[in-house]
Amino acid sequence: MTGSSTEGIKTVLHPVSDLERAKPVYAALLGVAPTADADYYVGFDAEGQHIGLVPAGGPQSITSPVAYWHVSDIEAKLAEVTAAGGAVKDSPREVGGGRLVASFTDPDGNVLGLVQDR
Repeated sequence: MTGSSTEGIKTVLHPVSDLERAKPVYAALLGVAPTADADYYVGFDAEGQHIGLVPAGGPQSITSPVAYWHVSDIEAKLAEVTAAGGAVKDSPREVGGGRLVASFTDPDGNVLGLVQDR
């Protein structure tokens, strides 16, 4: 395959209905305290992975866990996957600190995410 290199899945976001009830469950599972803890997002860093809890699916309205592939060029990778049959769900947008995120769906409607750090 051609295009930008993919570094791999490093982030998985999970929609939760009750952030305060979910937080201790994930802390117990991962064996670490949250590294980000706000009423709109709780994030854990464990074993080279970032696990995020998003109340009510967040602004992306996710309804199931979404794996995010970290890539060096989000625009090129998004063009590559859409040319191969994927469909853009959320165009690239900055979420802070120069980090860009986007999502797309595969032909079966599964949501997949992309992250580019600057």
